Amino acid sequence: MIYVVLFFLAFSLLLYVLLAGADFGAGILELFSSKENQAITKKTVYRVMGPVWEANHIWIIIMIVILWVGFPAYYYILMISLHVPLTLMLLGITLRGVAFVFRHYDAYQDKSQLMYDWMFKISSLITPIFLGITFGSLLSGNIIMVNETTPQLSFKSLYIDSWLNGFSILTGLFFTALCAFLSSVLLIGEAESKNRKIYVKKAIVATIIVVLVGFVTICYGFYDGVPFTRNFLNNSITITAIILSGLLLYPLWISIKNERRVFSRFFAGIQVLLILTAALVPIFPNMIFTTTGSINILHQIAPNSVIKVLGISLIIGGAIILPGLFHLLKSFKMIKILER
Repeated sequence: MIYVVLFFLAFSLLLYVLLAGADFGAGILELFSSKENQAITKKTVYRVMGPVWEANHIWIIIMIVILWVGFPAYYYILMISLHVPLTLMLLGITLRGVAFVFRHYDAYQDKSQLMYDWMFKISSLITPIFLGITFGSLLSGNIIMVNETTPQLSFKSLYIDSWLNGFSILTGLFFTALCAFLSSVLLIGEAESKNRKIYVKKAIVATIIVVLVGFVTICYGFYDGVPFTRNFLNNSITITAIILSGLLLYPLWISIKNERRVFSRFFAGIQVLLILTAALVPIFPNMIFTTTGSINILHQIAPNSVIKVLGISLIIGGAIILPGLFHLLKSFKMIKILER
């Protein structure tokens, strides 16, 4: 049953990166657009994301519940050592939700709408940065394990240096660029035909930025001696995933340039799957790197009885939630695979 739980954990991560990533990226695209294109993007995002934006964040809730119930030791380290970036991330999600609602549904239209616009755009940029920083921090090897023998250390040493470092910040920027890429690909198929060229250009630029930032991140990690990089470069599955990802850039670009809604989304999803595979496979099950070694996510897991109930609950919940999500996306024409 533990493999069922791990599957739902990985599956929730994949869906959160795809759906919430495109959600965050919409605000990033709006932020880095001309005034004319900002108005177009705002209108398009409201029409596309408005009915489904709340559903995108259910997957991070499922991930947190799985870690909390099934992997308490891992959850404890994550929430204590990285509580600062996680709190800033949650603050960004909250402010973004507030801004998204009030800039569209506020009964009184005044200059406060400008504040809501900026709140939405800035929080859309900041939130994925801290999400990426959190993931990068788990791999950077800067987390200090606190126990009875730990010497007296400052708050900065324990809770700031673990995430405020070059590798973690670069990982945050990489995830942010990935969000912009996913959103631009999504909006190609959702924008009016006369506006699609806007998002074609943004998708191409975002793709280039993702590749460049990813390359710089790995190079910096190798130069700085980040433990994750060693595993990353020495794993055959990772190398295969990276090569395949590079080969699939060509059909991805062709699909984007030709405004192929189904194929561009398909190849974008494959890219995300390959990136997550390359990032997670070489380190599993040692999912946290600290100053004294690595932490096995399967170490000190919940009792078998708890894992069994959790697995059964996830199977039942998945059987209910996934068809509902499919129906929601299909109802608002966000799934193009069944269309001509």
